[in-house]
Amino acid sequence: MAMTTTEKSSVVGVRFQKLGKLYHFKLKDGQGINPGDHVVVETKRGQQLGQVMAYIDPARVHNKKNLRAIRRKATPRDLIMKQVWETKELDALISCREQAHKLRIKDARFIKAEYSFDGSWLTFHYATENKKLNIRWLQNALNQIFQSHIEMRMIGPRDVAKFLGGYGACGTPRCCSTFLTEFSPVSIRMAKAQGVSLSPQEITGMCGRLRCCLVYEYEQYVAAKKTLPRVGNRIGTPYGRGTVKDVRVLRESVVVDVDGERHEVFRHEFEPLEELEALQKKAAAGCSKHTNGDCDCGANGEKRS
Repeated sequence: MAMTTTEKSSVVGVRFQKLGKLYHFKLKDGQGINPGDHVVVETKRGQQLGQVMAYIDPARVHNKKNLRAIRRKATPRDLIMKQVWETKELDALISCREQAHKLRIKDARFIKAEYSFDGSWLTFHYATENKKLNIRWLQNALNQIFQSHIEMRMIGPRDVAKFLGGYGACGTPRCCSTFLTEFSPVSIRMAKAQGVSLSPQEITGMCGRLRCCLVYEYEQYVAAKKTLPRVGNRIGTPYGRGTVKDVRVLRESVVVDVDGERHEVFRHEFEPLEELEALQKKAAAGCSKHTNGDCDCGANGEKRS
């Protein structure tokens, strides 16, 4: 959980990419580092440059003893070097694709090349459906071309869409390329709960997976449906008793068939007949404790204290 910028903490969240995950690091005593500052940290991939996004509550951090410390605040030279190496990433990607073509690697798509801020590491992101694809020969060839440590990283379809950007089916820039920092699990049940058509064109994103936006309103739909009758239930309405034919969750209304005519009835206008009938039957049945003299429901007109 992130803390406000006015609350100091010994743990901070650092992001290495614009829409990347937050990684936790600890501050050394006396380090004047605040959210918004760029810092240099030591990672499994060598030294990396990231930006401090927020203070983190230490109580919510697991394995605090294993947290790495921030080495130092980034200098203007570090930031300039990062920009310089970023300008070389496209050429590196082209070289990678050329080498893959020479080695007849056809089962992989090479999406992005990414240098570390000082050029010591060069990561190639690629996607493939062939889980047994061996690209060791390609990595060896790239090691001979570049002076950086080469890393080949396989990514999934959603990460591919995130890197490529573009527009979604809604006509706006893709969520994964604009504000999503992590992908939430999405299931077909979420589409059913919201009444979305289950045709692939309606629920599938540009990445070929279920659309991330199915998560956004799912909880609101589930909560709203608890206050509305289901399709097939009988309810009382200002037009008479009828059967629910459709549920309009966001409008908090239902479409009811009353003697062959359909009417839209809002939540404050109908009565749940089935629930009322169930309560009436329960009241008419009496209390099971009444015959033993232990009942205080008042069914016999004598309410016990």
